[in-house]
Amino acid sequence: MNGARLRAGYLPPGAADAVQWQLLPFEAHGRRLEVEVPLLTEAQMRALARQVRQAARERLRPLPVTQIVEVLDRVVARLLDAADPVRRQLDDLLPVVTGDDPELLRLGLSSYLQTFRAPQLHRFVAQDFANPKVLDGFQPAVKGGAIRAFGPSLLAHHWAGNVPGLPLWSLACGLLVKAGNIGKLPSAEPVFASLFAQLLAEVAPALADCLAIVWWKGGDGGAGTVLAQEADTVLAYGGNDTLVQLRNQLPASTRFLGYGHKLGLALVGREALDSQRGPAAARRAARDLVRHEQQGCYSPHRLYVERGGAIKPRAFARYLSGELSQLQRRHPRRRLTLEESASVAAWRQSAEWQLLGPAGELLGDDASQWSVAFSDEMRPVAPTAGHRCVLVCAVDALEDVAPLLEPQSPFLQTVGLATTPERLYRLAELLGGVGVTRIAPLGAMTRPEAGWHHDGRFNLADLVHVVEIEQAAEQAADRLAPYAQEGGE
Repeated sequence: MNGARLRAGYLPPGAADAVQWQLLPFEAHGRRLEVEVPLLTEAQMRALARQVRQAARERLRPLPVTQIVEVLDRVVARLLDAADPVRRQLDDLLPVVTGDDPELLRLGLSSYLQTFRAPQLHRFVAQDFANPKVLDGFQPAVKGGAIRAFGPSLLAHHWAGNVPGLPLWSLACGLLVKAGNIGKLPSAEPVFASLFAQLLAEVAPALADCLAIVWWKGGDGGAGTVLAQEADTVLAYGGNDTLVQLRNQLPASTRFLGYGHKLGLALVGREALDSQRGPAAARRAARDLVRHEQQGCYSPHRLYVERGGAIKPRAFARYLSGELSQLQRRHPRRRLTLEESASVAAWRQSAEWQLLGPAGELLGDDASQWSVAFSDEMRPVAPTAGHRCVLVCAVDALEDVAPLLEPQSPFLQTVGLATTPERLYRLAELLGGVGVTRIAPLGAMTRPEAGWHHDGRFNLADLVHVVEIEQAAEQAADRLAPYAQEGGE
């Protein structure tokens, strides 16, 4: 088995002196990769946090947002260039780290990166701020006076490793609001954030001191505790238990933005189930299942298929099974761990015994690398084992699904819809009322648009604090100006 070594993470010039390095091993596709990640002491983390904070105040905060967008656009343009050395390194190493199919990773990464080009980033900013110039200086407020938005002096990122490229989302947000950024690498995927930060420092040397990418073992105190004390805002992705533990470690004054586990599902209307549209809908649903192997918060775990179309729900499940079979040949599922294999086997057994009922059907077997369970009854939404496992439920009307979702309201996020314009808005009203925060077309559930409100929140506005100059303060200042008439009130 051939091997390679990568020094991951990113530390500003001079900050890497005397830092220890931890080795993380990865094996997949007949290759071995050893990744070295920086492990800081408490004193080193405190010094790093203060260096990054000060550099951001001096170098990042004075930049116009349009200039920051230009920098990010140049970085992303290089990552989209298949011939660029950094992109080639990503395409080479990510399959070894994740175990996923190289071609599926390559296609997914390119699609994802396109949402961070300059036009999309400008939309990103405009989505949260009616006047994006409030990030650059005081602007006139509608009520009178002036208003200015300031990002945190130091933003700490805690990333999960379930979706390659995820760190780019929060790093772009942090840079756009002109924060100093320190990110904690996920042990499961330490490559993308490292190479992105290294490339950013190469493209924009003036910003090289404004961010850092480090690592520590989850659950340990030490450097992680120091960063929590130094940061103004902490943004974290991960399991709900992990987020609770992290929030409890933070000072009461620290702003915490946590993105935990969510559930995705899809609704297929009878109008999408004729002889032409039905197979195409199954093909799109299969792509949503295969991208990220259902590890993303937007991935579907339930499909509710409406009766009354030319293609019956059971037939739709079989079409879906066929599409997953085709995708398995083109993009094989990665090799599962023993724990993951046991989880898939347990879910299949549970589907056979509890979920399907007498008219149900379980398609695929252990050798198929995918599983489609069909129930002729409407079942509550719940996560599957992932890794291309899905339950298809027949329903009399899509409108009946929303009440079924309400008990899971805190965990709902994305719903993929295949229906008419009239029903789209009616269903969106019902789904939004029970906690759904994003409606996407079937086939694009795992491809959010630039500027989407993640979990129904604002990406940039949640990071800033607003300073207002009241109109009365302007008027009072006018009375003290050289041009003011003596004795005037």
